Amino acid sequence: MKLRQICDSPAILSEPDKYPNHSIKLDELAREITENIGDHKALIFTQFLGMLALIKEKLKELKVKFEYFDGSTSAQERERAIQSFQRDDSCRVFLISLKAGGVGLNLTAADYVYIVDPWWNPAVEQQAIDRTHRIGQTKNIFAYRMICKDTIEDKILQLQDRKRVLARDLIADDDGFVKSLSKEDVEYLFS
Repeated sequence: MKLRQICDSPAILSEPDKYPNHSIKLDELAREITENIGDHKALIFTQFLGMLALIKEKLKELKVKFEYFDGSTSAQERERAIQSFQRDDSCRVFLISLKAGGVGLNLTAADYVYIVDPWWNPAVEQQAIDRTHRIGQTKNIFAYRMICKDTIEDKILQLQDRKRVLARDLIADDDGFVKSLSKEDVEYLFS
């Protein structure tokens, strides 16, 4: 968990010693929002509340209007934020904790999605991206996963790919598949 947090920013670690905020992801998000999305709207998902706080501060510094909710947001405030984002053209960004962006959340005003940190389960990430793919969506959706190369995040993606390939091959019901499994593949299946 700490290795994943460091990829976002050492400042979000829950440690007695506080670390400075060095975050290439935050810098890149700021650049994307100010230089690339223009009049488009973006959803930004992260699982770490500390990272959400850093992004909120950066958006305030940049004077970018945004909405926000996490798991502690009341149902009434959540609905207000959704309606504001959907209807207010000046509100360009919606910050959401990955776990709070669950079932029934439709944000078709957005056409950019940023996953700040990868989740072990790719279905959770896909569900976040799917918030924009709903009835009434008329735009193409651009989804970005922000990954720090050669870190635990990179390994998470490799593990996701390995699981995806293995699951696809198992479901394919190919007679030769089981015979082609290596010892490592079998150990992986039962680990």
